[in-house]
Amino acid sequence: MESPFVRLDFFGNRTRWFVIGLSVLLFAITNLPWHLDDYDQAKQAFTSFEMVREGHWLYQHTSIARIATKPPLVGWISAALYETTRWWEGAWRLPSFAAAIAILLLLGREASCAYGATAGLIAVSAFGLNLLSPRLATLVRTDMPLACIIFLIGLQIWRKIRTEEDWTRRDRAIAFLLLTCAMLVKGPIVYAFILPGLIACQVIGKKLGTHSNAWSGWWPWVASLSVFLLWVIGGILTVPKFYDEVVVREFAGRFSESIHRLALIHRRTAKAREGKILAQLQPATLWLVGWSLGGLLLMSVIPSKRVDRIFPVIPPLCLLLAAQIAAAKAPENLWPRINQWTSIALIFACFYSCAYSAGKIINGYRHQENALVIFGKNVRREAATNRWRYEVIAGKEEGMLLYCRREHFISRDRAAAEWSAGQLDALVVPDEKLDAMLPRLPGANVRAESSTSSSTPRYSLLVRSPNISP
Repeated sequence: MESPFVRLDFFGNRTRWFVIGLSVLLFAITNLPWHLDDYDQAKQAFTSFEMVREGHWLYQHTSIARIATKPPLVGWISAALYETTRWWEGAWRLPSFAAAIAILLLLGREASCAYGATAGLIAVSAFGLNLLSPRLATLVRTDMPLACIIFLIGLQIWRKIRTEEDWTRRDRAIAFLLLTCAMLVKGPIVYAFILPGLIACQVIGKKLGTHSNAWSGWWPWVASLSVFLLWVIGGILTVPKFYDEVVVREFAGRFSESIHRLALIHRRTAKAREGKILAQLQPATLWLVGWSLGGLLLMSVIPSKRVDRIFPVIPPLCLLLAAQIAAAKAPENLWPRINQWTSIALIFACFYSCAYSAGKIINGYRHQENALVIFGKNVRREAATNRWRYEVIAGKEEGMLLYCRREHFISRDRAAAEWSAGQLDALVVPDEKLDAMLPRLPGANVRAESSTSSSTPRYSLLVRSPNISP
């Protein structure tokens, strides 16, 4: 008798749409109130801001004038969105938000078509209702777009294995485009998430005497790497300090620290049993295991990795979970109990994810985590109303430059000189530098201060007294 997991109509199931709708809602609101104060968001946001304001489309800087270490694709997308919407906050976050929704819908469609309605529903729930996906869905970072591209690459390989179709020129061209996009998002790190699984599939497949169509051939991989290397070589030749900041510090530096040790336990008595388990796996399932666990193991030996940087293994793990649910061989009288526990787990996940997001949002507004965002908006409004020429002195918060929509921080000496020469009407100063700057700014008065927040530094807006001329 066919499993009820396969018979259910996933696309006609109201529960599926409820989970998708709830997940999209959590993706949209979990990071409210929006700000750029953590997770290096200001660095990523400044790349597109610099593209639009200064025309630096290939190589960018951070707000503190260091070289931006990420390739420019996500910045290009944000710049294009801003030119369309004229809304920076949305342009910075929409790439991650759209990528999260794309993964959610693709995961639901592919899992349900391959493994049945309930398995597909669980896969969607596992991706949308964990605590990490909503957190990354509107962060100004490259993790979610990279995860989406890697998921598309893995899906292409998975479909080839399942259908046993040969790779065509069109398929290889698509693979090249996807790999190139991944390279232009975060460099060759895509290799760490895909190649270990491919190697494992080829090696294990040979041992078991099976054949899969996992390998697309060399040229998509070599050609995409060549595009990335052209970008790197151009940076080395044209951008000062690019080699030190990007090649040495960002890429090679990841492997220069002490490497985590992987505990490998060899058990002779278990080898035969493990061989039987591998022999029972379908080639498509074997790829899912290699894709998710291979990337996880390889990334684990790279030091200084936060959990968000191994996020691309989450979607294939969700697909693997769907495969295991569909492959579960249980007596008919246990199917109702399995459905019961699945329902309980789903309900718990919905409540827990909602509670986490609600608590995070309430805590964010209570502690005024967007205090500097509001302050910067008020500065821009006052400056536009009064036609002020204003600048920002660097402090602890890199995002302050973007909140005030300025291209560069100004040094204290230059600020004092321009103020005395009458070239500045207002100045944003961090609290720790206020006492030192006031004596150097004749006629300066504190017009406004950022709200007190336990998580953000304080800034003041200084304006020239109307009865004091330079």
